[in-house]
Amino acid sequence: MPLPTELVRRLTEEQIAFVKRTGLKAEALEPGHVRLRMPLAGNENHIGSMYAGALFTLAEIPGGALFLTSFDAERFYPIVKSLNLRFLRPATGDIRVEARLQTDDIERLQAEADRHGKADYPLHLQLMADDGSVVAESEATYQLRRR
Repeated sequence: MPLPTELVRRLTEEQIAFVKRTGLKAEALEPGHVRLRMPLAGNENHIGSMYAGALFTLAEIPGGALFLTSFDAERFYPIVKSLNLRFLRPATGDIRVEARLQTDDIERLQAEADRHGKADYPLHLQLMADDGSVVAESEATYQLRRR
């Protein structure tokens, strides 16, 4: 059974000290859907745009947040197997990302992990500025593992 929303919010924003220092905020935490925001303030690089490491963090954290909202944390745990990030333009303001998994995919992945001990799934995400422009794209492979 997925965890309660407020617990997921605390785990997403505060559990990892590095993430907490970035000021990342969870704006939506629902089964199969998360939306996160990384503030520019405190995450600037030497030219005033968002630091690449902050963008990488924003691209990686949705996999864990989706796990917490969607999967049975008593039976499974997630790992990230790979993540590639392609920078498209400087991020000069706050950046958001949304990630989704369909209910049938969640059920299929849990059944596969029950049978085989693990199940891989991709997440392809776009990191977006408030004006809707895409500043970076990520391709990640996550793995759901049976406890």
